[in-house]
Amino acid sequence: MIQTHRLWRTLIGGMLWLAVGVAAHATLQPHSAEAPQPQARVLRLWLRDPLALHAASALVLDARNDRVLLRKNAGTVRPIASLTKLMTAVVVLDAHQRMSQRITITRADIDTLKWSRSRLLPGMRFTRARLLQLALMSSENRAAHALARHYPGGLRACIRAMNREARRLGMRHTHYVDPTGLSPGNRSDAHDIALLVARAARYPTIRRDTTQLATRVRADGRTLIYRNSDHLLLGGDWHMVVSKTGFINEAGHCLAFEAVVRGRPLIFVLLDAWGRYNQFVDALQVRDWLDAQSRVQWARLAERAPPLR
Repeated sequence: MIQTHRLWRTLIGGMLWLAVGVAAHATLQPHSAEAPQPQARVLRLWLRDPLALHAASALVLDARNDRVLLRKNAGTVRPIASLTKLMTAVVVLDAHQRMSQRITITRADIDTLKWSRSRLLPGMRFTRARLLQLALMSSENRAAHALARHYPGGLRACIRAMNREARRLGMRHTHYVDPTGLSPGNRSDAHDIALLVARAARYPTIRRDTTQLATRVRADGRTLIYRNSDHLLLGGDWHMVVSKTGFINEAGHCLAFEAVVRGRPLIFVLLDAWGRYNQFVDALQVRDWLDAQSRVQWARLAERAPPLR
């Protein structure tokens, strides 16, 4: 089914490119002072969302030079759900606490906002390293909350650190109110999330935990199996560097990751995608679209957009 969709997307994308590319080639210049021709306007509109993405906001950029390859409502501020956990992991790791320290899950870690389910029950004890793995790999909310609760100074200090780090990274449109992403008060835009992904990719622990397929956890005499929430990893044909998913009703389905495509490290941010799994379909569409571009066309895509920062 996915292969069929990919074929149709490639065919449709190719027809659109042929329909407007020739007419716009002579009129669309990045720094031209002339009034844009109708064909050029059509091409620019198509470049904003050439694939009719399910995501309300999208951004794809080259991580080596911050050149934008695709942009759609990238500056619109939205709830970001569990993409929040990337920042939680950054500040937890920056605190340099002992990763082998055992932390007890308590009733304080139970989500009373969304009443999300969890297999981590009060009284269970895990190392800080294990909780970080579960929070990143399978988006375990109680794990993330317990990590923040045991941050130096407690939960509020952790949230302050998250907002402070966001400001330091230049994430001007980002604000955190909780460490899990369950609150719709955690808000950002695609530009800022790209900065966060780039920062998270610098941590070997985050790279490993976000791209691990599955793990087994022993708790209260039982074996719990946790799987990665990023379904792109299941296909095995992505060279993924770091990845995080997210979902609450207010945020829709979100996906942010860095992957190597055609030898280049690219950052993908997809926010507020409607329909379950459609954030992954969007990612496949974008990759297929980029794969279909020649080297010259790919270079021109980057030239038509300003750098991220």
